[in-house]
Amino acid sequence: MTVSLRGNRDVKENYQLFRLTGLLDAFSEATFRKVISNCIDGGPKNIVLDLSQIDFVDSSGLGALVKLAKKAKTDGGSLQIVTNPRVTQTVKLVRLEKFLSLQASVEAAVENIEKKSSE
Repeated sequence: MTVSLRGNRDVKENYQLFRLTGLLDAFSEATFRKVISNCIDGGPKNIVLDLSQIDFVDSSGLGALVKLAKKAKTDGGSLQIVTNPRVTQTVKLVRLEKFLSLQASVEAAVENIEKKSSE
């Protein structure tokens, strides 16, 4: 990724988990979106983004999250976002909390994927 955003990827049977730290902002957005988009193309279509350790999200970061949510859905998967109070506040400010499927924990996000898979 970039210096301002770091993370790792864990591929499971029906989802990919990304644990990220740092800043999801204009400087990291393009690389972030490209990497996650390529991972959606190459692996399970359900994505869990653990943003619980993210320090800051700006409008560019929000735009990337919206684009990735649309891509995952178009490709037959979903995007679940594990959040923290800073991220939640930013997302709620622009009223995207339902669209971006905010979750309190990785476990809740995985449960939501499994529930949707069984429907």
